[in-house]
Amino acid sequence: MKIEIPSDFSPSKIICVGRNYAEHAAELGNEVPKEPLLFLKAPSALIRDNEPIVIPPQSQQVEHEGELAIIIGRDCKDIGDDEDPFQYVHGYSCLNDVTARDIQRKDVQFTRGKSFDTFCPIGPWIETELDVSDLRVTCSVNGDLKQDGRTSQMVFPVEFLIRYISRQMTLKAGDVIATGTPSGVSKLNPGDVCTVEIERIGVLSNTVR
Repeated sequence: MKIEIPSDFSPSKIICVGRNYAEHAAELGNEVPKEPLLFLKAPSALIRDNEPIVIPPQSQQVEHEGELAIIIGRDCKDIGDDEDPFQYVHGYSCLNDVTARDIQRKDVQFTRGKSFDTFCPIGPWIETELDVSDLRVTCSVNGDLKQDGRTSQMVFPVEFLIRYISRQMTLKAGDVIATGTPSGVSKLNPGDVCTVEIERIGVLSNTVR
């Protein structure tokens, strides 16, 4: 069932998984991690469908990263091996993990380059009933297809990520997990229209200014 992202949607945290597609890790010159590479994105970066992505003056290389987002439905901590992690999921959405790549490389750690205001478009829908094991994930800029992958290509699948992250920190209802991006990231420029589309979920579209 599709429901619209609520107007007061405000996750306590946005947990992102880096280098979770082998080809994306390779295109940035990185090895695939042996366990999930986690980082946090500021909740203040959140915007919705049709709201603008704003390029900050601090960066000359802002890039798109289309991703499947997991929306947590109820609090969980230390999910056991014998538990079903999907029982804690409210649904799934489209997300764009917008990144100031030059700042990310300079800082080494990801916080600043990932957390500028408007750097986390999400929506417009949450799909509450969905098998996410093999969905097509694409990202286009001005209609030009840039990223094209499938969730089955993830190094660490959705159920593993939920269980793993719950063992590092308490997941609260409304929290977002961004599951990583396929290869094909590219620079965004003012005037661009960036579109993330995920099979059976919907289309997230944002202009750039």
